[in-house]
Amino acid sequence: MSAGETRQPMTARAGAALVGTAEIPGDKSVSHRALILGALAVGETRITGLLEGEDVLRTAEAMRAFGAEVMRDGPGRWRVHGVGVGGFAEPDRVIDCGNSGTGVRLVMGAMATSPIAATFTGDASLVGRPMARVTDPLALFGAQAVGRAGGRLPMTVVGARDPVPVRYTLPVPSAQVKSAVLLAGLNAPGRTVVIEAEATRDHTERMLAGFGAEVAVEDAEEGRVVTLTGQPELVAQTLAVPRDPSSAAFPVCAALIAEGSEVRVPGIGLNPTRAGLYETLREMGADLAFEDRREEGGEPVADLVARFSPGLRGTEVPPARAAAMIDEYPVLAAVAACAEGPTVMRGVGELRVKESDRIAAMAEGLRACGVAVEEGEDWWIVHGRGAGGVAGGATVASRLDHRIAMSFLVLGLAARAPVTVDDAAPIATSFPDFLPLMRGLGADMATEHVAA
Repeated sequence: MSAGETRQPMTARAGAALVGTAEIPGDKSVSHRALILGALAVGETRITGLLEGEDVLRTAEAMRAFGAEVMRDGPGRWRVHGVGVGGFAEPDRVIDCGNSGTGVRLVMGAMATSPIAATFTGDASLVGRPMARVTDPLALFGAQAVGRAGGRLPMTVVGARDPVPVRYTLPVPSAQVKSAVLLAGLNAPGRTVVIEAEATRDHTERMLAGFGAEVAVEDAEEGRVVTLTGQPELVAQTLAVPRDPSSAAFPVCAALIAEGSEVRVPGIGLNPTRAGLYETLREMGADLAFEDRREEGGEPVADLVARFSPGLRGTEVPPARAAAMIDEYPVLAAVAACAEGPTVMRGVGELRVKESDRIAAMAEGLRACGVAVEEGEDWWIVHGRGAGGVAGGATVASRLDHRIAMSFLVLGLAARAPVTVDDAAPIATSFPDFLPLMRGLGADMATEHVAA
């Protein structure tokens, strides 16, 4: 962290039950895509429930830089006047995506088949993350990318002047890469095809169809095949963003391990490509109830009630489920620490190239809190201590990663001694209201600013 920046240590203590309604912000994945497709549509797209975390605000600013009009009318209410597919203008400034891997990869895809150049950068975490997994398939369209060694930011992408359609098989499950290829395919003639061996979150396919693109999805012998017909005219939409299941995971998991808790989360998104955590928690014996199942904005939603579950048991998470819960493994590990017996997580190598190496970050912090952890390149095992068995009493490094910070704060609400994260400031990138929301439920959390 550079001079002049501020760390924000935060401490969580056990004691109080969490009770009440958690008004979770809008889904981050859907919010990014709503802004980008609104910018590529013809007419004015109106969005309600947009997540106003730093990551999404960076994407809004990027769309302005590419020529779209993006306006905020009030909390969560935004309008985007689009430029149409192929209508992006060349930015006159560097696109700073902050901490957002989703933002930078999707925006790269959206501009890669337009004859313009753009330079991308980000914060200390993002500039260390690999971009080749996106720029390699974008090169098949005719785009060029020049960045630092290892395919890292800052990076300049020069869009294809005469793009060609692409047929691309994902080497690893990644909704970001799939979405980048599909967004690039919008301005390529013919049909762009993405094949994934394991289904990843399908918000992009759903929303593309909602904006009027021709998208076909089928299960074939080679995997899930997504076919997009290029050069459509996307039509502006009115969108309601469902509440983010990844953000909801933190108060839900806290309620499961904090004695006496009962938390209701209204309108949570339950897209089957995102709901793997809740399926896993139920297998562990979690007291979860889904009420009033319905559809909003093309996405399935329900009201979720989570209650303290002292009899949680360790489980083995099927590797095939990883894509449907990849962002939730850190907070699952916090729950697993409070369960009886081992929780085994395999096929999760993607965690090592997130905002931090999340396997290493969680393993280090859990060990400091008295929990045994085994780990390998793409697997880890948390040996649960049972309800009330986690010692805590440690200060753990967040590694500039919002999910690591929130996961250890959740653990602190059930540990015998307080748990402190050295810097909770990154939480603002995805969940700016995390602290007031958790305190409103009764969580004992305290923060202070410390000069770096």
